[in-house]
Amino acid sequence: MKQQIAIQGIQGSFHHQVALAYFPDVFELVECLSFEAVADSLLRGHATQAVMALENSIAGALLPNYALIDRNDFHIVGEQYLEIQQNLMALPGQSLASLQEVHSHPMALLQCMEFLKQHPHLKLVEDKDTAETARRIQAQQLQGIAAIGSVVAAELFALEIIAPQIQTVNNNLTRFAIVSRQPNAPSNTINKASVKFELHHQRGSLAAVLNVMSDCRLNLTKIQSLPKIESPFTYAFFVDVTFENYADFEKAAALLNLMASSFKLLGIYQNTLP
Repeated sequence: MKQQIAIQGIQGSFHHQVALAYFPDVFELVECLSFEAVADSLLRGHATQAVMALENSIAGALLPNYALIDRNDFHIVGEQYLEIQQNLMALPGQSLASLQEVHSHPMALLQCMEFLKQHPHLKLVEDKDTAETARRIQAQQLQGIAAIGSVVAAELFALEIIAPQIQTVNNNLTRFAIVSRQPNAPSNTINKASVKFELHHQRGSLAAVLNVMSDCRLNLTKIQSLPKIESPFTYAFFVDVTFENYADFEKAAALLNLMASSFKLLGIYQNTLP
C-alpha cells in the first residue's frame, strides 16, 4: 500500500523534491497550500507522514512550524537537507525589463532580495507557494508576472527561466523535518533528537541544562526560543542535539525532565547534515 505524504505546496515545489529524495518507494502526494493544512491532513489520517520546512540557512527558523509540531503532538522521525536554487521564471518570450511583478512565497523572496533590489521596477507580491504561482502563471497565461522557484517547476509548467540561480547565497540550505503521528523506536541509526523544555525563572537555569547536555556527551546543534502566547514574556526552548550513544541521550533526557518545569521529546531520528 502506498504511503500518503503531505507537503506544503504542489508538485514541483521544494517540499515535493524533498519527499522524492527521502522516500525510496512510490508514494501518493497530498498537496496542501498551508502548513496548517499539512497538520490537518495528518490529524485526519489523510496522510501517513508529512514534510515540513523548519529552517533556512539564510532566513532562519520557521517558528510557526515548531509550534505546529508541538501543539499537535507530532513526532519528528527524520530530516532532509536541500540546497535551494531559486530561479526567476515567466511565460516564454518575455524579458526581465518587460516584467512588472514577481509573485512567490515570502521565504523565496527573502532568499533572493539582493537580486530583486537591483531591479526596483519589479513589484514583489507574497504568495502561498512557489510552484503554485508557477502553475497559475501558465494556466492563466499571465504576461508581465514572474515566479521564483525550482528548475523542476519551470519544466513542469513550461515556463522560461529568465534569470537562473538568483538566490543571495549559493550555499543556501533548507532543513526539512519528516513528521508522523507515531514516534521512531530507538535503533543503531538514531543519533539525533529534538526536544522542547520550559524552565523556572531562576538564575542559571538555562546554564545548568546546557551543562547537563555537555556532561552527557550531547552536541547541541540548535537552540531556538519561542514565546508562550498564553504567558507573556515567558518562553519555551526548542533544542536539537546529536550523540553517539543513545544511552547518553536517555540519561540526559531523564535529568532534564527533573530539572525543567516542562519537558517534551519531539522526536528521535538520524542526523543527515551534509
